[in-house]
Amino acid sequence: MKIAVYAVRYKGEWNLRLSVDIRVDTTWWLYQDKGEKNAVERWVLLGEEFPLSWGVSLLEKFRGLGDMSRWENRQWWAYILAQLKNELVLESSNGERILSEGVRDICIWDQHQGWVSCIRHGNERWETTGTVRSIQNRSLVTAGDELDMECLTRQANELTYLLAGRQLLVPEAEALLAEAAPDLEHTWRSAAQLAYLQGRLSFAAGLAPAPRARWSAARRHELRCNRCGSGKVHRTSCASCGRKACAYCETCLALGRSRECSLLLRGTAKPAVPRAAEVASAANLDRWGLSPAQRAAAEAALRFLAAPPRRVRKRARPEVQWQRASEYFWRCMLVRRSSDATAAHGSPLARHEQSSIKSSERAWGIAGRQMPDSAAERFLLWAVTGAGKTEIMFPLLQHVLERGGTALVATPRRDVVLELAPRLAVAFPQVSMVTLYGGSAERWHRGQLTLATTHQLLRYHQAFDLVVIDEIDAFPYHNDPMLAFAAQAVCKREGKFIYLSATPPRPLQKEAARGLLPHAKVPVRFHRHPLPVPIRLGTAPVHHWLQKGQLPASFIQRLYISIQRGAQVFLFVTRISHIQGLVELLNRQLPDIPIAGTSSQDEERTAKVRLFRATEIRVLVTTTILERGVTVPRSDVYVLDADSSLFDEASLVQMAGRAGRSKDDPCGIVIFISPQWTSGQKGAIKQIRRMNALARKKGYLKLMKQEMP
Repeated sequence: MKIAVYAVRYKGEWNLRLSVDIRVDTTWWLYQDKGEKNAVERWVLLGEEFPLSWGVSLLEKFRGLGDMSRWENRQWWAYILAQLKNELVLESSNGERILSEGVRDICIWDQHQGWVSCIRHGNERWETTGTVRSIQNRSLVTAGDELDMECLTRQANELTYLLAGRQLLVPEAEALLAEAAPDLEHTWRSAAQLAYLQGRLSFAAGLAPAPRARWSAARRHELRCNRCGSGKVHRTSCASCGRKACAYCETCLALGRSRECSLLLRGTAKPAVPRAAEVASAANLDRWGLSPAQRAAAEAALRFLAAPPRRVRKRARPEVQWQRASEYFWRCMLVRRSSDATAAHGSPLARHEQSSIKSSERAWGIAGRQMPDSAAERFLLWAVTGAGKTEIMFPLLQHVLERGGTALVATPRRDVVLELAPRLAVAFPQVSMVTLYGGSAERWHRGQLTLATTHQLLRYHQAFDLVVIDEIDAFPYHNDPMLAFAAQAVCKREGKFIYLSATPPRPLQKEAARGLLPHAKVPVRFHRHPLPVPIRLGTAPVHHWLQKGQLPASFIQRLYISIQRGAQVFLFVTRISHIQGLVELLNRQLPDIPIAGTSSQDEERTAKVRLFRATEIRVLVTTTILERGVTVPRSDVYVLDADSSLFDEASLVQMAGRAGRSKDDPCGIVIFISPQWTSGQKGAIKQIRRMNALARKKGYLKLMKQEMP
């Protein structure tokens, strides 16, 4: 995309502006009666067809100089060449041609003389195109009289309402307008330009240099995506801007190609709702029927929401905040992802890799302190599996919605969105709600309460007063820097985050333990019975079972106990390739018991889970796709090869959390089966015991008969 770029000296200060419709700018600055005599001292059109990325680069580098008011065309041309020298290097000889086309005319308007010059640059010589009269014949000047500013103002109001809190590329914005405001679909540029001049809409390029790259010659070509924060880019020829090395982001291609020359429209959201010093009344909490542990956690979170914003250092410019956040998340999260991938393949990490991992863990753990100017305040709700996190979330949403604020509940998976939607609709029947996921029919709708998969957050920017991230440790949110970056970007600067998790990432756990992260723990389930503590069973690894074609006797004895007590049995395995062999061995050993296997590659997975819930399948062999979000009454859990590097402490806790969730069978069985006793297993058992001890200390557990006085 190509745009116009101009400089204006207004009230004694120079500014540089971008324009998608220069007619609006000439009317705004030169022909509209503002009631301020001589407010605009000088106006310089630098060019009407700049590649967008070059215009943004000029905007970010621009600093007003004292003698600019005396500059003529030659000085402005030299200034443009100097500021864009890095960009021109990438284009070789093609850069000079593109620049000459973009800066065909440098027009200068002066408050005392009007239009004083219009110079054309071409064939390495300067020409004066004529007198002031010939300049005034240009559509650039006379078009101001053709604009209906009253109508344009109404259109700008409508456009800013539709784009409030959103960030959309032009094709996305046009799709939104085609559905919500068809009359603006083909005339939106003029309305957008007026909103930009009014400060209600901002323009950005899809990709822009990272902050450090702007000042470092060695990294001057390093780019970051303004939508997803990724630095993974590729350069190609571009028909839109004419450049041979126009970069695009490879990470968020699924949402449309974000290029250097792609215009990203960012609407300004409504101001954050004022903080209320009072805490929710007992009646408001009573409405939700919370258990003592749930109520205590909700009260702590409500105090966090009601607290005034913390004092932070002076904020950097919004675009600098955006890029700092990008660098931060990609630096920390990519190291974590590479380390996880290395561990998954079973190869030892090199010493320098281990050092990088520790560095990234420290960086992620002190995010709130390191980046106060780009990250909103956070609260961790650490609730055990089956504790009823959704019910705890209701009073928090109520607190914000009743004050006219906007709230977002983001979860990594579509199935959780579809499950939560009816529950939220029942809980808040008077609140407009939007449900967003891939293929959702409501993607352009607006609501006070938004329920979305985390991928949908890439289309929002500083839109919500409260952002609730459910299952922060779950795939695909966990270890996906794009989604972490998107989540940070959607919260208003004065807004707040609530993280929900049964197994928070270790850096967050450390931050909470050190008192650096406000948090509340819910160490007991709604039925107020202790969590089942896993038992270890030492056997050979599963692939030995399959090679010998025989199941260990100790495992079969345990399995018989679960079957005889009427339990539904989860058998978690590390590899999809093990499922079918295990199902065959189990069928041979337990011919009268319905047994099945499933995985992410199983097209009948949903049907099998339904049959498992209905007890028509008694033993289900599965991978970690069912480690969370599945509640089956009267369940026992067996984790095979529990010493595998694919099963970390968090996943072991989540798998163990499938047992004992029902109030009719709160004491399910959990067994870790492995040849080795690993730190992951020890950590999972320690975490479960620690939660049980905390629940007992707080008096949340029901007294057993033997404990009765």
